[in-house]
Amino acid sequence: MGLPYIHISEAATEILSYMDRRRTGVVHSLRTKWEKFNNLCMGGIEPNSIYTFAGVSGSGKSSFLNMLESDLFEENPKANFVILSFNFEMLASRQVGRKLSNVLNKTTQQLYSGLTYDKLSNEDLEKASEAVENIKRLPIYYVDVPGTVDDIRNTILEFSKLEFVKDKWLVITLDHTLLTKGKSGEKEREILANLQYMFMEIKKFKQNTIIQLSQMNREIENTDRLSNPSMHFPTRRDIFGGESVFQASDYVFVIHRPELLLLRTYGPANWPVANLVYLHCLKNREGELKVLTFENNLQYNRITECKPTSTNPASLQLFN
Repeated sequence: MGLPYIHISEAATEILSYMDRRRTGVVHSLRTKWEKFNNLCMGGIEPNSIYTFAGVSGSGKSSFLNMLESDLFEENPKANFVILSFNFEMLASRQVGRKLSNVLNKTTQQLYSGLTYDKLSNEDLEKASEAVENIKRLPIYYVDVPGTVDDIRNTILEFSKLEFVKDKWLVITLDHTLLTKGKSGEKEREILANLQYMFMEIKKFKQNTIIQLSQMNREIENTDRLSNPSMHFPTRRDIFGGESVFQASDYVFVIHRPELLLLRTYGPANWPVANLVYLHCLKNREGELKVLTFENNLQYNRITECKPTSTNPASLQLFN
């Protein structure tokens, strides 16, 4: 049996209806707290799209995704959506701990009384309890146990059929791609390619959105690149399995903290690095390629957009 097909007239009618519903606000993106990110990405997080965020270890990928999860509900109180989070790297309870860190403006080390001289007070615990009650109301569901591509697909399809989910926008997150288990004999790149093919299929169901985290390879840490400012910026080749990720994704970003690589300035324009996070947009199906600049408050699991200055631009047009 062959694949299904439609006449161009159906596609034309569908896109015209989509344009009208976007124009009148019937269809809209999920806004984030980052206005420049929203402007770059069709107003925020789009339905039927795949977003990839890559970075080196310690760049803040997981904190970024954790913050994005919570902010989507805060910024879109009337939106009808559910998050299914494949959280393969950390325990779900520790993800909630990061949300508390953001809300209470305390490091997770402080929250967990990890310092012998700075134990959590009764008052702090009361504030945490109040914050937890609000967090409990969020429709976020965690999958802690790593699985194969088939496991992930089946879980999504089964979850989508649940009564409280089936008529809602489903935002699926994965932290991160390289922790997906393989079948016997499968290599990492093969697993990653199969995962991307599966996500391309899943994103077309109803109102599904995929947000996945991926890893950078070690090329960006090469001494020759570090010593040459014109080679500081990440490229698609720096993302592990970059070709399959680029093929599948509608948006590809690299979260980069140059100070982790001991750089004193960043790029040919000598951008500052202290307490800054740069978000490089390497692929954007509907818009421009830019670099967004954020202030690093990752100790509280938070980043905030910077205002542009002559030495620290909040956005820069990239030409690839």
